[in-house]
Amino acid sequence: MCGIVGYIGWRDAAPILLNGLKRLEYRGYDSAGIALLDETLSVMKRKGSVSTLEESSSAERQRLAGATMGIGHTRWATHGEPNDVNAHPHVNAAGDIAIIHNGIIENYSSLKQELIADGYVFLSETDSEVLVHLIDKIWKLDPLLALERVVRRTLRHIEGAYGLCVLTAREPDKIVVARKGSPLVIGIGVGEFFIASDAAPLVEHTNRVVYLSDGELAVITRDGYSVKTIENVEQEKTITQLDFSLEKIEKGGFEHFMLKEIFEQPAVMHDVMRGRVRLEEGKISLGGIIDYLDRLKQAKRIVICACGTSWHAALLGEYLIEDFARIPVEVDYASEFRYRNPIVGVGDVVILISQSGETADTLAALRIAKERGALVLGICNVVGSTIARETDCGMYTHAGPEIGVASTKAFTAQVIMLYMLALALSKGRTLSRNEITLSLKELAATPDKATRILELESQIKAIAGRFKDAKNFLYLGRGYNFPVALEGALKLKEISYIHAEGYPAAEMKHGPIALIDEDMPVIIIATRDNTYAKILSNIEEVRSRKGRVIAIANEGDEDIKRLAEEVIYIPQASAPITPLLAVIPLQLLAYHIATLRGCNVDRPRNLAKSVTVE
Repeated sequence: MCGIVGYIGWRDAAPILLNGLKRLEYRGYDSAGIALLDETLSVMKRKGSVSTLEESSSAERQRLAGATMGIGHTRWATHGEPNDVNAHPHVNAAGDIAIIHNGIIENYSSLKQELIADGYVFLSETDSEVLVHLIDKIWKLDPLLALERVVRRTLRHIEGAYGLCVLTAREPDKIVVARKGSPLVIGIGVGEFFIASDAAPLVEHTNRVVYLSDGELAVITRDGYSVKTIENVEQEKTITQLDFSLEKIEKGGFEHFMLKEIFEQPAVMHDVMRGRVRLEEGKISLGGIIDYLDRLKQAKRIVICACGTSWHAALLGEYLIEDFARIPVEVDYASEFRYRNPIVGVGDVVILISQSGETADTLAALRIAKERGALVLGICNVVGSTIARETDCGMYTHAGPEIGVASTKAFTAQVIMLYMLALALSKGRTLSRNEITLSLKELAATPDKATRILELESQIKAIAGRFKDAKNFLYLGRGYNFPVALEGALKLKEISYIHAEGYPAAEMKHGPIALIDEDMPVIIIATRDNTYAKILSNIEEVRSRKGRVIAIANEGDEDIKRLAEEVIYIPQASAPITPLLAVIPLQLLAYHIATLRGCNVDRPRNLAKSVTVE
């Protein structure tokens, strides 16, 4: 859950590395460092931000201005507290080998004890430091080995996940990288090459990239690169063209990436549907699954695996697919699926949802499902990601890069993908052509409705000001709005650090009602659907216990005003469409409460964007 950058070429490396690390700040981190190689290897690392590193290392960087190769890292602590010593890169005792590492070395403890017995001294508390000392040890046993062979031998001793970069003064015109479970991408320039843990640091330099697969190792020089497996088998790699630009990862005049991405949702809705929703013909065209559509329709069961916000989208997928296509659906946390010996096999369909396409637990669920014979479908945002490559079929959300750690537009895009998938599965089985056409027309009208909700930002900010000091929030919803309540609560707790809990409104009286008093704001999604009368009863229950009600209601609903302290109105929509609208005011409310509390909404504490460790 950290960031990697690397450079080898003809330009001054330090500014490229530091700027690349800034592009990766959205992934979450607590320290940063770079290693530059000129005549000697020099390492600079600091606890805190990349800006702190940039300021504290300015004199040293000036001295090394001629260095044209180096590696850089932002660390999110797993082993050892955030401090200067535990920051990457790590170096050997002689100071001529440097490594940076994403992932977790599961057998580091036993390896560390062996290395200590051999006389190696560890400076940090990290698992990653094992790697540099093990490389040093293996090289000392056979000094004539090339660096790539030393790294290959080292990795045979490693259990766990890694995205690894190695730089050494012993072979000063080469960077060796390897991947297992933690993404790495190589950017191809003219006489120069770039390395990163995702494409964000690369787009300002090149749009031509190569994605490494698990179990691959690459040797990169100024003249080119070669890729082999850890077993030394050469690999032919496809060069991918990046499909987003530098402008798309800039703030575009917004104060934060999160706010920008909330406001991008109407455009994202259009982009997700573009070329897929054909209103004139009443058809859905999902090219990524067209060859598997019959098998998907014949599934005896669908299992959807995801984590975090994607799991909430998956819950909506369950409602949509069962409602439209009448196929049984189960939703599992990917982290639980992989450890509970799930019953899944031939005849089942497993859908994996991940914004990054690299979420570690979701990838593990993917591999279990494939091993057991299930048809595996992926929904992700990043072209060329591991989920996109390893699934049998799938669909890209085309949401564009999402930089804010708290997901917003990716959730919206995932729900629309699941809506279209549910309709595609219903064709010829459960819904008539006219019913599908009407559903598609309503979906196509959603972006304009979303734009109208965004116009309520000033009202929502005022509400946020009145509730920003609350210690707890309760979010309630029924039916399709229950997953939205969960997502609203997650957004608030992620970025404002206020405890919030989402609950099915009908279950409130089975426990959470005990918490309600005059200090408990309760956000209730009270749109007009077949549970509307019931949700009004739930509001009365909250009011009778002096709870403060904030309602999300449909335009024109005057009755709700007498029951709620605050009302945020959204356009009328059918129950399956309502989540796409109801979630937007909850995102804005969380955003403004967090900013009014002085929180860094783009980089909330302890969180990372792409969770590549278990």
